Amino acid sequence: MQGNSAAVAAPQWRDSLLDEYAELRTTLERLMPCMEVSLHLPWIDAIRKLKKQRGALILAHTYQSPEIFHGVADITGDSLALAQIAADCDSELIVLCGVHFMAESAKILAPHRTVLIPDREAGCSLASSITAADVRALRAQHPGAPVVSYVNTSAEVKAESDACCTSANAVQVVESMGADKVIFLPDNFLGKWVAGRTDVELVLWHGTCEVHEKFTAQEARHTRERFDAVVLAHPECGPEVLAEADFVGSTSGMTKWLERERPARVALITECSMADNLRVRFPETEFIKPCNLCPHMQKITLPKIHACLRDLSNEIVIAPEVTVRARAALDRMLAVGRKETV
Repeated sequence: MQGNSAAVAAPQWRDSLLDEYAELRTTLERLMPCMEVSLHLPWIDAIRKLKKQRGALILAHTYQSPEIFHGVADITGDSLALAQIAADCDSELIVLCGVHFMAESAKILAPHRTVLIPDREAGCSLASSITAADVRALRAQHPGAPVVSYVNTSAEVKAESDACCTSANAVQVVESMGADKVIFLPDNFLGKWVAGRTDVELVLWHGTCEVHEKFTAQEARHTRERFDAVVLAHPECGPEVLAEADFVGSTSGMTKWLERERPARVALITECSMADNLRVRFPETEFIKPCNLCPHMQKITLPKIHACLRDLSNEIVIAPEVTVRARAALDRMLAVGRKETV
């Protein structure tokens, strides 16, 4: 089960799709030009039928584009939610619509199931910023300090870590280590944000998210002043951006804040697709989009999802010894759970 085989022609259009998917079509037409919806419906129909034949469960990250998020996903959520679902689901076949480290996490937590990713090249600048050898070197430089790795890391890096975390529970995981000093990697900006919320000394790495590092404080100020919008920022943004935000939190934290506050106008300083998908959930809120698209998330498309289901291609395979050690780090993350306050 290696890479996708040659692509086949797009599924044929039939007029009955307009009636069969009337509700979905209404949703998608709020989020994209109506002509695009017509192009997506045959693929959505084909994927839904194929996943039923395969008995597959499609998991999609919050940053996936609307036609995937609303059209074919069975479960959607942030990286912590998807990890928990992968650990608990009954399906023998999982298709992870997200980036590579997320598919690896699903495989680590469900090692006896088949986990596919529609595009192997859907990577992550954070995950590629550090290696297992780098973690071992950090341990040698700071003897006795436990390692907490953001989930945006490879399986090999997780295997060298004492615990994993997400942006939703990073502070709680760091403090759960019971140590005065913790090595926190690889996101430097998230690490600085965590360091400001705990008395634990953090040793940080130099990784950054190529999407969130592009935002500037000037953009945040302009958005608030020009559009009278409340500004919500993800902690992977730089400190000067976070200082301008009205609220800082993970993708789930932002969603909970919106549920509670119901603002008239909001700007999410994060990946663009999240705002698109939340517009459906919060129709009374106007979303201003000073956002950037993740080039890796955009590699996941409906034709690629169909191809990996059709061919059972791009299977995630992890060495058993790596799986066991990485599983221990992820289990510590799941034991802490989601304790983010909003």
